[in-house]
Amino acid sequence: MRHYGHLSPAQRRALFHQEPAEFGPDSPVRTLGVALGATLYSPATRTRLAADIRKQAAAGVVSMVLCLEDSISDAEVPGAEENLVKQFGKLMREERHADLPLLFVRVRVPEQITSLTSRLGPAVDLLTGFVIPKFTADSGPAFLEALTGAEVMSGRRLLAMPVLESPELLHLETRAEALTAAARVVDKYRDRIPAVRLGVTDFCSVYGLRRSPEMTAYDVHLVASVIADVVNVFGRADGTGYTVSGPVWEYFRGQERMFKPQLRNSPFSGRAEGLRRRLIERDMDSLLQEIELDRANGLMGKTCIHPSHVAPVHALSVVSHEEFSDAADIIGTGPDGGGVLRSAYTNKMNEVKPHRAWAERTLLRAEMFGVARDGVDFVDLLAAGVE
Repeated sequence: MRHYGHLSPAQRRALFHQEPAEFGPDSPVRTLGVALGATLYSPATRTRLAADIRKQAAAGVVSMVLCLEDSISDAEVPGAEENLVKQFGKLMREERHADLPLLFVRVRVPEQITSLTSRLGPAVDLLTGFVIPKFTADSGPAFLEALTGAEVMSGRRLLAMPVLESPELLHLETRAEALTAAARVVDKYRDRIPAVRLGVTDFCSVYGLRRSPEMTAYDVHLVASVIADVVNVFGRADGTGYTVSGPVWEYFRGQERMFKPQLRNSPFSGRAEGLRRRLIERDMDSLLQEIELDRANGLMGKTCIHPSHVAPVHALSVVSHEEFSDAADIIGTGPDGGGVLRSAYTNKMNEVKPHRAWAERTLLRAEMFGVARDGVDFVDLLAAGVE
């Protein structure tokens, strides 16, 4: 699979200076952590789950989480598990496995990892891994030990994505110790952890907060402070860090028509372009701000609960030609390089040593999401993404 793989080769050539690379469930975990992009969550109760997965894959989704936790009621869990096994079996029989997204299951308790791995039978080959809710140093080991057992049972690699969302990770008096302890647990399973996810909705609930659609997570200072501390512990660029995913955006239009009507007439030019840009900004301004702030604060990708959020996350993940030019120049000086370079765009100075980690991260993102052609911008990529 690859980002923008749902577009034709001609469309990709028109958009990209460097096209997104291919990846799959067996790619290195660091690669997968960056490649996850907009991870779309879906309740495991959906009776047309297999068809939904196919539909979203055809629209450009490359990672999905099928949820047995907070998105369904306690009473629905047994039926949801049964439905999950049934839908995986249906996908397995269709024999178009290369077209599927990376599929994760969000469980409630460690025993579900063992049980589902057994019940899926041969269809476990379609499973990339599990999402571990409310991860702490106390709760996490049982899930990760169950994951190890499930690997032995299935004979294949299974990955885990811990979700940091428990009160002790938020409360000031316990935060530093709890985050450090959780990191020690995760480090023992480093080769199975593509990303660490943030449960910002749960953090807000601890204080009875909910941001409005006009606000980003970073406008809620309590939340912004814990995001900063999570990145501080888990997101370091010294080789010890992990991909940390962006928080969920809770708001959406009633149907998947957030911006499609305004993007039908391409290419963008003149007054029509200005109108479309204004309409996009009106519908998505805070979401777009939050995605930009995610990346500025060291996060990559995003938890999504609606298909209309996927295209903007991916469009803003593509590396601009200017970013790529700067990053390539910095890396091109070699590992012992130093000094200051003038950007080829003649609008900034690139300081080689301090900017090297940024350049390395940018080139990895460029590998997974591609590099836009000079003159191709977010609106062009967004238009292509929702065709």
